[in-house]
Amino acid sequence: MSVPGGGGLRAKWPQVMVGLVIVMVAFGAVYMLLGSPGPVEPPARDASRAAAGSPTPAAPAPAVSEPAVSAPPVPDAGTFPPVPAPSVPGQPLAATGAPAVTPATSAPAGTEGPEPVAARFFGAWLKGDYTAMRGTVADPPADLAERHRAFTRDLRVTALSLSPGPLVRQGAETAEMPFQGVRQVAGLGSWPFSSVLRLGVRAGAWKVLWSPEVLHPALKDGGSVRLVENKVRRPAALTREGKPFPADSKAGDYFAGLDGAVTELRLEERPSGRVLLSSAPPASAQERTTISGPVQAAAARALEGVGRPAALVAVDVPSGEIRAVADTLGGKGAFNGLYPPGSAFKIVTAAALLRAGLGPGSTVACPGAYTIPNARRFTNDGGADHGDISLTKAFALSCNTTFVRQAYERLGDGRLRAEAADRFGFREKPGLSSCRIGDSRDADGLGADAIGQNSVQASPLCMAEVAAAVAGGAWRQAVIRPDAGRGAPEAPLDQGIAAGLRTMMAAVVTEGTAARAGLPPGTAGKTGTAEVSGAAAHAWFVGYRGSLAFAVLVRNGGAGGQVAAPVAARFLKSLE
Repeated sequence: MSVPGGGGLRAKWPQVMVGLVIVMVAFGAVYMLLGSPGPVEPPARDASRAAAGSPTPAAPAPAVSEPAVSAPPVPDAGTFPPVPAPSVPGQPLAATGAPAVTPATSAPAGTEGPEPVAARFFGAWLKGDYTAMRGTVADPPADLAERHRAFTRDLRVTALSLSPGPLVRQGAETAEMPFQGVRQVAGLGSWPFSSVLRLGVRAGAWKVLWSPEVLHPALKDGGSVRLVENKVRRPAALTREGKPFPADSKAGDYFAGLDGAVTELRLEERPSGRVLLSSAPPASAQERTTISGPVQAAAARALEGVGRPAALVAVDVPSGEIRAVADTLGGKGAFNGLYPPGSAFKIVTAAALLRAGLGPGSTVACPGAYTIPNARRFTNDGGADHGDISLTKAFALSCNTTFVRQAYERLGDGRLRAEAADRFGFREKPGLSSCRIGDSRDADGLGADAIGQNSVQASPLCMAEVAAAVAGGAWRQAVIRPDAGRGAPEAPLDQGIAAGLRTMMAAVVTEGTAARAGLPPGTAGKTGTAEVSGAAAHAWFVGYRGSLAFAVLVRNGGAGGQVAAPVAARFLKSLE
């Protein structure tokens, strides 16, 4: 069967095929144009520079720091608080984890970049976690931890801070992070240094390429740093009379050259001999202090035979000048040590109660035990129950229950803390003494604060300032140099309150807890037996006689009336 027109179609077949090919080619071009993900951009600027080997700075890493410790021994693993990983580069550290970093072209997908590795290294260094540090280092030396410990120990480093700088990539697999550091060296102060942390890709992961100069540039090529001590002659401090200090004054921590020499320290780079840090040069002239030779000698003798570490500080009432400081506590504990003062703090609590309306003759209860409503139970020493007595008698007998109850009923809303801080120096302030009181958040805390426990802490000098405030009618910041300025203004006491406190402190010696201590007539004061968890109580006696105020602390010595008050008695009798 034939199809009409079939011959014409066969004749045009070649032209039809050509047309179909053209249509298919055009369709394919359109499909590719529409389906393409877009033009391929050139590599990012940083990556191209890294591939070419030119340094590319990254955002600076945030600084990390380690809190200072008071003195050697050397901090070990676990000493320092954890350092969180950096969040966004350039922002302060926060516990939000490390940022995502685009991996180097030669490292496997998902590998972290050099910045988080550097951050972990610095954090481990500050914490003393040398196991974690080793995990960040490529081929760490076997003695990596000991090198860090020895450097800190041998040079008497007490604190370290580190401030990483911007990361600089030197290629696809190498990078450097410069950093600044500051070490605190005992006896020398701040010792800044600069170094570089090098990193590289090893086995597909970024690692620290540790070398000794990471610790300090002086360690490069086998170098070292040594702490050198040298005894040099130095004019000794003088008493206010212009004379040398008495022998065995127990004040060597406070005044240079009392033994005729002082230790000069310096850090030396070896083998060059270059001095990296040195102590201050010896003074060119002797300096007078406010110390009285006879009073200092009496204070030192009073501590002889005391079987526990102790301190005695004496202050001139009218001027606030320190007349004596004898200290076997160590570390200048008489000035800046912080110890619970126990019942010696009842001087401050009594002042607040007098301000709240009580008088020395007001009748108060002194039961053997007292429980704050819905709170803690407090007791007197030995459970002694004295019934209803005057506030002066309660003070003289050191009734815990009286002062806890009266504080609970009258000294809420921060009144006790305000009395201590505003009128007796229990606050952050310039000067030589240290003392503090917290903000009682509940009745238990207030009750314990009222009897010198819980958040209340003070140095012997602070408590001597308290006694001087009562004797003279105003709190004054103590000074040890005749020409020293005072950074804190005087805080006057109300005359009526000061007079009431004098009456109450006199009763402690005549009929209270210090009546058998052998104190000479005219002495007024307050005993303190401060509880210490897991150890014997601290023994305190704080008071004044004439124009001289004083404080005695025997650390873990026991009862204040039996231990500290007799030390004060020996001191005062030596001055007669």
